[in-house]
Amino acid sequence: MREKSIIVILCMLSFFFIWIVTDTVNGQVGVFSKNDLIEYTPLWEGERFPDGRPKVPDDILERMKNVAIEEAWAVLRNHDYTQQFERNWVVTEENPVLVGRAVTAFFLPLRPDVNDMIKKKGEQEGRIGGQNSWIIDTLVKGDVIVVDMFGKVTDATFLGDNLANSIYVKSGGTGVVIDGGARDIEGVLEIPDFPIFNRGWDPSYLKDMMLMGINTPIRIGNAAVMPGDVVLGKKEGIIFIPAHLAQEVVESSEIISLRDKFGHQRLREGKYTPGEIDRKWTDDIEKDFTEWLKERGNDLTPYQREKLLKGRTW
Repeated sequence: MREKSIIVILCMLSFFFIWIVTDTVNGQVGVFSKNDLIEYTPLWEGERFPDGRPKVPDDILERMKNVAIEEAWAVLRNHDYTQQFERNWVVTEENPVLVGRAVTAFFLPLRPDVNDMIKKKGEQEGRIGGQNSWIIDTLVKGDVIVVDMFGKVTDATFLGDNLANSIYVKSGGTGVVIDGGARDIEGVLEIPDFPIFNRGWDPSYLKDMMLMGINTPIRIGNAAVMPGDVVLGKKEGIIFIPAHLAQEVVESSEIISLRDKFGHQRLREGKYTPGEIDRKWTDDIEKDFTEWLKERGNDLTPYQREKLLKGRTW
């Protein structure tokens, strides 16, 4: 009987311990743990940040700047990622080029009881300033804030010129994506080469909104965004590239560029007509392209060698 009682007590203590741990973790509103981030980005095999966010290499980010939205879209589509593009933005640059690793965040309409708890936890964690500043404080070079404010503009201006300057310094000048509003456009436009994609400019300040999560999955219009996705923003819109597909997107784009470069060169030389180049190439043109590639073989990556050279006769 005594042994039975001890077993019951131990089971109760174990259950109580599990409840305490679970309750503590769940009490952190909108937080993905390191294990969560790893679990929900299982196809990424590279380096990660200390919080578990995928860390796509700087070299890939730099090369991504030359990728067209359509080229990235085609690669993602081939892998069944069909909900990664969002259009119809208000943009600060005439021909913007925004590239970086996503730091995600989302807001909800303010509810006083919940917001009081968020502020209390922020104080406990030593967070300073408004809740939008909390996100900025997490940035490192190469990051892009991607914030879901459910398209609200008035009283939902995520940043003004002060915060924009802070983001510019901490991120290395990548840019910002706001599914909401921004303010102080004259001051923001003084920041060079710093594209901001948002839903509109408004003189109001951030009000009646509460921060519900940092580095969690979010929705931006029609797109699903994960922390660590590579953000590629250009004139026609923004595409959010899963980290594990970033290298394929870059190298596939570079393959297209090589074929375009070859075609343009041969057109300038008068070797082929536009009608011959601007359609499926004949076997003779493909053989010519193979010889042209041979001179540049040492510059190709292993992925490009496989895609470009497979089945070719040298």
